[in-house]
Amino acid sequence: MELTAGISLTRLEIGLLERAKSRLGEAVLDPGQWSSLMEAICGAAATTGAALLQSDVRTPDVPMTPSVADLLRDYFDNNLHVGDIRAARGMPLILSGRSVVRDQDMFQSETVMLRDPLYATLTRFRFRWFSGISFQSGPAMWVMTLQRTIREGMFDDAELRALGSLSETLTEVATLSHAVGKQVLLGTLNAFELINEPAISVSSTGLVIGLNRAATDLFDADFRVRNSRLYMRDGKASQALERLLWERPRDSEIRLPSRGRVGNVIVAGRESKKPILIRVLPVHGAASTPFLGARAILVLRDLEAERRPPLEILSEVFSLTIAEARVASKIAAGSSPDEIADALHISRETVRNQIKAIFGKTGTHRQSELAALVARIQI
Repeated sequence: MELTAGISLTRLEIGLLERAKSRLGEAVLDPGQWSSLMEAICGAAATTGAALLQSDVRTPDVPMTPSVADLLRDYFDNNLHVGDIRAARGMPLILSGRSVVRDQDMFQSETVMLRDPLYATLTRFRFRWFSGISFQSGPAMWVMTLQRTIREGMFDDAELRALGSLSETLTEVATLSHAVGKQVLLGTLNAFELINEPAISVSSTGLVIGLNRAATDLFDADFRVRNSRLYMRDGKASQALERLLWERPRDSEIRLPSRGRVGNVIVAGRESKKPILIRVLPVHGAASTPFLGARAILVLRDLEAERRPPLEILSEVFSLTIAEARVASKIAAGSSPDEIADALHISRETVRNQIKAIFGKTGTHRQSELAALVARIQI
């Protein structure tokens, strides 16, 4: 069957598309909105699912609608992203000035199209027809992919023109998201600096996006940034971090699979010094925008350095017991209640009660407030 730009079985609704377009700015401060925003676009375009993919660096931690989650998991697990024929044939068209591409632009017939392994996978998930809306975030080219089922039919010319109107707005939103996210991430790294915690932000591919001065101060021949990536002489630690960053999270947390009880901590050994402990934290809020690419914040603890939390001072200043001061110090350093209970060999209920007492005595309500307060009396 020849692929032609005929009339599809379902039609795009302009009014609904304009409404969805007007809401795209919501994703600047809350990247978690992307899924629902794309669902609104899908509803307007009579399309089952959507996702955001970068043209040259495709990673599994991208925003997507739940309807294509299983498809994209298979797409990445089977390395279909490496030789994606849509990217190979579609990007030259986009670079030539097209704001939207579709199957008919890349294949002469449906028979030829279905011979490609990607389309065989799509068929298994009852998908077939595609259109991609191009947009930019700085020098990076992105595509919002819209995926229709076999029954929904291919995208026609009128629908393509309507979808093209999203390209400019998506570029504006992506550009602003990158700028806002970068400032928020910088503020987070500076907050760790205030409590003398070395911290590095990295992408899912291990690219270093930002770091604070405390992190730079502990670099040596075994642990440093090289070619914009974190280099560790300890190969096992490097592999553990790489696996953790690449794995697409099912929620907002990052968890390190382990038989032991180290939680989300990687131990990076060094040749002639004590190890560095790397605590892996998720990126939240505007800093988690896909256009910045920050996947995690690595909080570093150099076991070679002497760190003596001023427990007596904390106790005296805020009228805390020594036990409460010990918990307060760990909260300020970013430890979770469960981690504190494990580290101090006390029950979780005891930790929760002590945290309530600490917040009451210090007049704080959140971990970030307590961290900033403790930072002011560090000596």
